[in-house]
Amino acid sequence: MAERNAVDRMRAIFAKDNEQEYAPIHSGSESVDSLIRRPVLSIDDEDDGVGAGQVAAPASPFSWIEYFVFMLLGVAMLWAWNMFLAAAPYFQTRFADNESILASFQSAITSVACVTNLGSMTILSNIQKKASYPHRILSALVINIVVFTLLAISTSHFRDISSAGYLVFTLIMVFCTSTATGLCQNGAFAFASGFGQPEYINAILTGNAVAGVLPSVAQIVSVLAVPAPNAWDTTAELDQVSSKENTTSAFAYFLTATVVSGLTIFAFVPLVRKHNRLMEASMMNSMTSVEEAEQASRKVVSMWTLWKKTRWLATSLFMCFAVTMFFPVLTQKVVSVVPEDRAPRFLRASAFIPIGFLTWNCGDLAGRLITLTPFRMRQHPLVLFILSILRIGFVPMYLLCNIQGHGAVIKSDVFYLFVLQFGYGATNGWLASSCMMQAEDYVEEGEREAAGGFLVLMLVAGLTTGSLLSFSVAGIS
Repeated sequence: MAERNAVDRMRAIFAKDNEQEYAPIHSGSESVDSLIRRPVLSIDDEDDGVGAGQVAAPASPFSWIEYFVFMLLGVAMLWAWNMFLAAAPYFQTRFADNESILASFQSAITSVACVTNLGSMTILSNIQKKASYPHRILSALVINIVVFTLLAISTSHFRDISSAGYLVFTLIMVFCTSTATGLCQNGAFAFASGFGQPEYINAILTGNAVAGVLPSVAQIVSVLAVPAPNAWDTTAELDQVSSKENTTSAFAYFLTATVVSGLTIFAFVPLVRKHNRLMEASMMNSMTSVEEAEQASRKVVSMWTLWKKTRWLATSLFMCFAVTMFFPVLTQKVVSVVPEDRAPRFLRASAFIPIGFLTWNCGDLAGRLITLTPFRMRQHPLVLFILSILRIGFVPMYLLCNIQGHGAVIKSDVFYLFVLQFGYGATNGWLASSCMMQAEDYVEEGEREAAGGFLVLMLVAGLTTGSLLSFSVAGIS
């Protein structure tokens, strides 16, 4: 312990005024640095050192069971976000009698979600010193269970509420789930790092991508599970059947989200117990509690320091997600080129819109998986920034598709789904993962966790900016 403290003091003396240039850092050493607990992100510019009572949990053996638990945590983390996107057909039926709300509800949902998420992430990043990460994660999951249950109940009860009233209710639910997302994002990555297995971080990221795919699949399956209408039904009867399809599917959809959060809690509690055992073992004869030992072990790194080291990657990530946030608003407007009265069930709006979200998210997942291959932009952050700007070209391509049934310039669902949606999603996944994975090349080993938190903050800032800008295309019809 004395040797470790001496190393800390020497590093603090020589690193105090050191300015980091934007160039990759290569380190082949895993000596004392690997024993020092990684710092956390701070909003201010103070650089507090690690206390003498520093405790680092020993690495535990890799376990596939734990890997899948962390992946499930990643799924639950972003399920709410993707749920509100894929449930667009249901919300369209609830807001059908108010044209202004119908045109802008998706932008309102994404804006409230992103602003809330950014605010919660910023606040939580500034109070890391006293953080209890397991408590934050469990609190987030409980909040999601309550919110999803209320949303499921709302599909069959209180149907006489006005569109404005239901929009207010929906936005309150979005606010709650976005706060929960911030709690979960802030806690999950730091908690996983305590196990000493980088694969668990990858598990959370993979779960995030899966969370984009499964909600759309659940929505499509729930729509197709409703019995098909009779061929001789009138238009009014068909509209009534369509509304029933959306309502029934939404109930099953929201209920599924409740089950996912419940299962995640059930699977997560054993990990908390194991984490506490690891910390207790590392504390040896210390009289402090597990939480006190963790809090005493945390060092602080300012955002300005991290910005100087990762500015191109951070800006690329910001631009990537700012551009991405146009897709939810435009996707819920595009329908199949096959007329609704002649289209098979999977090409009707109630299923086709979720298929559009599903295709985009499949592209996003594929893009993330590509970064595991040699096709990855390493040491070219400026190229990543240029590519993040070029992605703006996907937005006007929606004007070539069948927006709200008014006709398409390119009359092809294949073009819409596999060129526009899949390509839009794939570039998002590839670019975002490339930025996140490359960040470790530009910071010291002990700053990687803090750099990851900083980039997540830039990601959420991009989402927030993009969601606000998406109001500019909300009126397209």
